[in-house]
Amino acid sequence: MSIVLYHHPFSRAATVIWMLEEVGIPYELKFVDMFKGEHKTPEITALNAMGKLPILTDGEAVVTEVAAIGLYLADRYSMGKLAPSPEDPARATYLRWSLFAPSVIEPGSMAKAAGWEYKPGQAGWGDYNAMLTAMEGALTGHDYIVGNNFTMADAIFGGTLRYMMMFKMIEPRPVFSAYVERLNARPALQRSDAKNAEIAASHGLKRG
Repeated sequence: MSIVLYHHPFSRAATVIWMLEEVGIPYELKFVDMFKGEHKTPEITALNAMGKLPILTDGEAVVTEVAAIGLYLADRYSMGKLAPSPEDPARATYLRWSLFAPSVIEPGSMAKAAGWEYKPGQAGWGDYNAMLTAMEGALTGHDYIVGNNFTMADAIFGGTLRYMMMFKMIEPRPVFSAYVERLNARPALQRSDAKNAEIAASHGLKRG
């Protein structure tokens, strides 16, 4: 088996299982016990000097960061379906919102939750309310972030939104809630949720 995901169910690697299930290719999970500090061992830092999960290896290729992993998988294994082709104008929207998730949603939501003081014009994620308005506009009038067809951008953008709403870091505006409900109905996401829950249970893991 070529693809290996270094995984812990309470890390962002949980979302990568969803991505792999959407692509529909065989993969192996390698459990990394973060609670014992295994993500900081030489084996892991040799693959990712940050000592963070997820890490995906595909033969000799090593990919880290959720958005990068999703884009890599879709381009390599699902071009034209989960990833718009380079000739398709929709690819611009696909890339825009895929990168909006780690560049704006994550830091913007954390800044809001932590009460950081900063000047929006000097921060890459800008203003929190403007962020929500932009997200709402991107989802209005169609089922998914790139029109009415699911793409890997929905696993990246939607996975981030789903997580932030779960922990009440983003208000559940109606368009957000409807979108997350559509994502939750996807068989691939349901399979990934079940796998993550099974792995957590098998290692006796509970969220604090």
